[in-house]
Amino acid sequence: MQKERITLQNIKGIGDKISEKIIKSVGGEEELQKIVEDVDVERIINIDGISQRKAIDIMNQLLNNPKDEFIKSDRAMELYEDIINKILAYSNTKYSKNRILLLSPSKDIEKINSQRDFVMDAKQHVSQLPIIKLRGLMKNLKEVEEVKAEYNPSKAILVESDEDNSYLTDLGLNQYYPIITASDSPLLREELMNYDLVFYVYSQGILDFEGMPNLVMINIEDNDYEIVPEKIINFFIQNKDLFTRVHEIQKIRNKESVLGEIIPIIDEVNIIDKREVDIEKLVYSLKEDMDDELEKSIKQVDLEGDEILNLLNNNFPPKIKKIFDEIINKRKEIIYEKTGIRFDPFLRKYPIEIDDTEIERIILEQSSKKENDIFDIKRNAAIELNSIKEKAIKEVEDVIKFDYEFSLGSFAYEYDLCRPEFSEEIELNGALHLELALKKDKDQIQKVDYKLTQDENIALLTGANSGGKTTLLETLTQISIMAQIGLPVSADSAKIKLFDEIYHFSKKRSLDAGAFESFLNVFIPIVTTDSEKLVLLDELEGITELDAAVKIISTFIDMIKESNSYGIIVTHMARELMNYTDIRVDGIEAKGLDENYNLIVDRTPKMNFLAKSTPELILKRIYEKSDDELKAVYSRILEKF
Repeated sequence: MQKERITLQNIKGIGDKISEKIIKSVGGEEELQKIVEDVDVERIINIDGISQRKAIDIMNQLLNNPKDEFIKSDRAMELYEDIINKILAYSNTKYSKNRILLLSPSKDIEKINSQRDFVMDAKQHVSQLPIIKLRGLMKNLKEVEEVKAEYNPSKAILVESDEDNSYLTDLGLNQYYPIITASDSPLLREELMNYDLVFYVYSQGILDFEGMPNLVMINIEDNDYEIVPEKIINFFIQNKDLFTRVHEIQKIRNKESVLGEIIPIIDEVNIIDKREVDIEKLVYSLKEDMDDELEKSIKQVDLEGDEILNLLNNNFPPKIKKIFDEIINKRKEIIYEKTGIRFDPFLRKYPIEIDDTEIERIILEQSSKKENDIFDIKRNAAIELNSIKEKAIKEVEDVIKFDYEFSLGSFAYEYDLCRPEFSEEIELNGALHLELALKKDKDQIQKVDYKLTQDENIALLTGANSGGKTTLLETLTQISIMAQIGLPVSADSAKIKLFDEIYHFSKKRSLDAGAFESFLNVFIPIVTTDSEKLVLLDELEGITELDAAVKIISTFIDMIKESNSYGIIVTHMARELMNYTDIRVDGIEAKGLDENYNLIVDRTPKMNFLAKSTPELILKRIYEKSDDELKAVYSRILEKF
């Protein structure tokens, strides 16, 4: 039978304006329903004006999580929140934190079993993983970040028309480079030569810029990232560390990953040879050697009178021209080896002169070639990266969602939690309070067994102070809440009844008349409904005078006995209550006190056993240490107990 959907209109504290705002922000009712099905509370949190707390509350109600209907007392709510906080300690992402905050007790057995199976599978999975390493990789994992455009005025985009300019502007490419619309100005070519690189994005290809080394032609129908590769590349560079971590996590999980392809591509882009040979410096350094070599070579040549005169006038005879050619050609080869460019910057004069115009031309050509090469590498990288971008983002999302499983699994594994069973009775074997479950000396801590049946559905719990009575009540509250959330529990084994409501009242002392009335208004109505409850009362005798407290609590006991509810009452007035009602009395037996007056105690309650109180044990200890005269006095006091 399909359950009725809860809509925003059914949610408490959500008016028409907020409801309309949420629906509009997420894109309609159907999209909202998808958000609920995916438990994507982050979408609600991201709505302007909706706090995390409010979003969690809205999602809880949309998911029909009846937390407030189940947990009916302040102390029970505190224990629930403590459970949630302990799980949160294992969370690494906002996603898992929000999912954990949505964990809520339920009476829907199908929902409980589904959640419990999920957590037990997670526990098994986590037990096979390198938890510490994985936790380090998962820490503060975030979604991918979109990168802001970086404007670079050293390059430009050239287009043929205003329409093309508008088109590229709509694509946001003007955020990266200035966009220039071609004109008939004779200065256009000169203007374009001032840029390191010009991307001629053509629709018709009607412009002629032959001989411009700093120009790259790109079809306007190409993708935006092929025109400006930085749109894709910078996204991957900015998220490189994230992708690297996610890739490592995927390898640990034995999951297929495309992220291993990203790193080599990014590295190739990052290691583009940015070193440039200083051509001017190279040429001038070669000139010095050439002048020396020329001087020596010319001295070894026999020249006639006319040849000497021509030499002085820089009109070289053939034999001298040959020397120049040999020396210059040798340096031209050195230049080619160093730069990869063949050119001749040397003027054949003695001493050698440098053609600065030629050097400027070559420097521009070299720079343009380099920029062209870089662009080609980036363009190819952008094409490859774009093909895996969607998969890369989904992998990050997958790992972020995995953190929810990892958090719950880690919690269940490190607390050594077990799968509970649901029954019409309560039976705990080897139960342990969560506060004790992670202690290093856990093996020295006594686990607790306890049982309530349909025939004995309520009991008084007696024993010395600090003997473990409050701890037992809190342990049972924890186990009941965790079981109905769909979590494993802190016990060797546990049978738990499904309850509609849970009440846990902690110690109350010295209440005035007004406070007493307020307490009764909360306490007494508990037994007036047919709902099945777990009611745990911790030393409530201080609510009023002893005689009145006995009458109130004994009446309460009788009403619980007649119901399908269960209860435990921690009390020091068991003898008084037994005069008014027939009830099982259990006791946590303290065998005595050690030399430092610490309890020597068996923390598993004995059924049908009235345990000794702390004052009685202290008196007994003092009695044993006293001399004969005082012993007689303490003996008379002990007879009253």
